[in-house]
Amino acid sequence: MTFERLNPMTGEVASTARAMTVAEAVAVAERADAAFPAWSATGPNARRALLMKAADALQAKAPAFAEAMLAETGATIGFAMFNVHLAVDVIREAAALTTQIGGEVIPSDRPGCLAMALREPVGVMLGIAPWNGPVVLGVRALAVPLACGNTVILKASEKCPRTHQLVIEAFEEAGFPDGVVNMVTNAPADAAEVVGALIDHPAVRRINFTGSTAVGRTVAQRAATHLKPVLLELGGKAPLLVLEDADLDEAVKAAAFGAFMNQGQICMSTERIIVLDAVADAFVEKFRVKAASLAVGDPREGKTPLGAVAELGTVANVAALVEDALSKGAARLTGGKAEGVLVPATVIDRVTPAMRLFHEESFGPVVAVVRASDEAEAIRLANDTEYGLAASVFTRDTVRGLRVARQIKSGICHVNGPTVHDEPQMPFGGVNGSGYGRFGGKAGIDAFTELRWITIDTQPGQYPI
Repeated sequence: MTFERLNPMTGEVASTARAMTVAEAVAVAERADAAFPAWSATGPNARRALLMKAADALQAKAPAFAEAMLAETGATIGFAMFNVHLAVDVIREAAALTTQIGGEVIPSDRPGCLAMALREPVGVMLGIAPWNGPVVLGVRALAVPLACGNTVILKASEKCPRTHQLVIEAFEEAGFPDGVVNMVTNAPADAAEVVGALIDHPAVRRINFTGSTAVGRTVAQRAATHLKPVLLELGGKAPLLVLEDADLDEAVKAAAFGAFMNQGQICMSTERIIVLDAVADAFVEKFRVKAASLAVGDPREGKTPLGAVAELGTVANVAALVEDALSKGAARLTGGKAEGVLVPATVIDRVTPAMRLFHEESFGPVVAVVRASDEAEAIRLANDTEYGLAASVFTRDTVRGLRVARQIKSGICHVNGPTVHDEPQMPFGGVNGSGYGRFGGKAGIDAFTELRWITIDTQPGQYPI
């Protein structure tokens, strides 16, 4: 059986994928389990060589990725190419890590005892990837786990099965052994049952999930019944603080990029701009002009910086958040009525914590401007959220910026940079409602290996009994 993904712009069929049953998904897990012993014993340079080939194969598919992303998610060509570029870097960074999976010798109080801490592959990894950054996030579910010697199942998003299939094809073309890289696709109605069966399967030893906080909580609860570790990268409500000594032009550029890149459908998207009263009016006017210049249009034509949102549900959610804010005293600076899934860049000023827009993740092209009396209030407002993924602070005083950044409760904070910033070698992840665990670099090694203590006694033992 198959299921269809419809193009959000046209309503036409964008892709068709296999609607796997629970039994078929279980068979995939068993195939991955069977491949694990040989793959985990494969040397680091052999794993590195295959990953480098996968990076080249994925890069060669850039036009196909662009076509698939535009059809399935409504992304712009520019964002699709950005996705491919970053995904290639993620694979190459993973390749570099294969010889960095080290250990240490730990001094022991036991005479003649050689004590070692070793990192070893875990087994079958289940990676559940979303649709909003489908290439890079699909690759992130695969690359470092493979580098560490694990076999992997990519549970593709029902909203972009063709895009995720292209990711798998790149790894297959690189020559990974059968069963090492796997994919499960399912109809939307079967998602809970299929994912639940995979989490429950004894061969699956660890899960990494990127998606909404609500679903992440469900995944974590299901895995907890089996005592299986989970890495969660969930929602966000990223604040960007503009202090009174900030370079306002730089803050405007970063805020516009962070709020409206990929139509605000990024976990790191700038959702709240918290600006001090002393510069609020000046900043808001500059930001209004910038946002008003960001046109929205059909992504297939490639003429506008903003494309379509992925579904009409996003349109309705953004409209409801804006309506609530306006009814409670906020002011609309830019934006207006959506045309289908084309939502204009929307800026809402004078948002307060009494409004839904302050607290709820919009995951769309709308940003709240919140005014604060001083630095302390700005920090308090930034931390007034269940989320804690990305944040940003703008100030000309870098020491002050660092001091403020350390008071913001988030996994990531940038001083004088946008909230949307990712690099493969960085420890990426959040706190609180944004999840736990870290992707990227050596933090990824920690996430996808087991740390073992092994000793060798080289002298006769002395025991009290």
